Amino acid sequence: MAKKFLTKEWIEEYKEVINNSPSYKEAAKTWEGDFLFVIQPDGPLKEAVTYYIDLWHGDCRGVDLIDNGKTKPVTEFQYIGKYSEWLKVIRGELDPIKGILTRKFKLVGDKGKVMRATKAAKELVNSAQKVDTEFL
Repeated sequence: MAKKFLTKEWIEEYKEVINNSPSYKEAAKTWEGDFLFVIQPDGPLKEAVTYYIDLWHGDCRGVDLIDNGKTKPVTEFQYIGKYSEWLKVIRGELDPIKGILTRKFKLVGDKGKVMRATKAAKELVNSAQKVDTEFL
């Protein structure tokens, strides 16, 4: 059954897909860091949505949907972009690293660390594509 993007159910399913992905485990075996994925409004999305995701040595240790008004946790990274650009990444039309380099996304945090983990980033996208998703 499809999960609606930008819901707690979607991010929980995403966590399960990540944790069941041998290719992500291999690509991210040395990765340590958590993110806020900030989806900024455009098109049908009228207000920002933020996901928290904690990634550690090939596992996703935790996820959360950060409701507007809820205090956002301090994370090592923030990956910020418009809804329409997030759709392109999830659909495989835009590489997440190229999204940073072309300024379609803003990365807050150690860019060098992220650039050394391009395979892990691509596997995160592959995992997102495996979630049966209903977009806005």
